[in-house]
Amino acid sequence: MSALPPPEWTVSPGLVDYPAALADMEARAAAIHAGTAGERIWLLEHPPLYTAGTSADPAELLDPRFPVYDAGRGGRYTYHGPGQRVGYVQLDLAQRGRDVRAYVHALEGWVIDALAQLGVEARRAEGRIGIWTDDRDGREAKIGAIGVRVRRWVTLHGFSLNVAPDMTHFGGIVPCGIAEFPVTSLAELGRPADFAAVDAALADALPAFLDKLAASD
Repeated sequence: MSALPPPEWTVSPGLVDYPAALADMEARAAAIHAGTAGERIWLLEHPPLYTAGTSADPAELLDPRFPVYDAGRGGRYTYHGPGQRVGYVQLDLAQRGRDVRAYVHALEGWVIDALAQLGVEARRAEGRIGIWTDDRDGREAKIGAIGVRVRRWVTLHGFSLNVAPDMTHFGGIVPCGIAEFPVTSLAELGRPADFAAVDAALADALPAFLDKLAASD
């Protein structure tokens, strides 16, 4: 496993159109499977939109004020928009351990480790996917979402981390189907990290994430 080259690290400026990103991701996954392209970590921002996972309940789309797209990933409704770091993680699990559960666990751990570098104590929550922390009122709140798809052992989609988005935009959905807990961001926690700081923390925590995948094989 140690002989694998590191994934390509790509950061897109500006706002990336969701359908174009989805098509790019699908094409890259096919190329990774075919052996004609390497793995990739793709960091970007989207314009305001909602995505529906394969378990999305139409009743949880409260106000479709933004475009709604079928994402093809697992999970329910998720918001993406400016001020949110989206990470599309495209790895070849045939080379890194054919264990989807271990992959999702490691992906959560990667974001948690990056948040620790930014001064945020984040964690997993039993029975609730995603990244959780305590907000300024001491309530458990979601700061990051996880949604993945694995096709022919190549991963698609990944995570989103709330840096400083417009939090009112989450009001159009029941985020990830969880109504009883609020959503928060780095800015709301009083830690207004910019994307450069977030990306640097993710890059620093990346080797440990990849090592966990190698260990799961």
